[in-house]
Amino acid sequence: MAQPNAPHWLLWDGECDFCAWSVARIRQRDQRGMFRIVPFQIAPPEVLQRVNPNNLLRGVHVITNEGRVYRAGRAVLFIMEQLGNRFLARLLMRAPFVWLVELGYWIVARNRKRISRWLKLSGQECPR
Repeated sequence: MAQPNAPHWLLWDGECDFCAWSVARIRQRDQRGMFRIVPFQIAPPEVLQRVNPNNLLRGVHVITNEGRVYRAGRAVLFIMEQLGNRFLARLLMRAPFVWLVELGYWIVARNRKRISRWLKLSGQECPR
């Protein structure tokens, strides 16, 4: 059911330091409270039933206040659009750019533990 004034759900892997670091950046930019940002591990069951549980470890998910579900690179583009980067996000949503965004997301997601080590991220630098 659509709730146009409700925040969008942003589900992420609460056990991933790189994910926590990224989400902290989103929280800083989300001055209007457009997102309810929750690790999928503690998300309410009624929210989790909207997504494929096998995909939760593979990428960030956004469930819009209209009930639409975005995952991985498209979720990042939706977040960008909502937080003020409309032109760039809409441009990157078009083929062939969106394919490059998804490829880049796939590469980062597969290497997020390694990236966390490179950036020397830990639970202390990555508030949950």
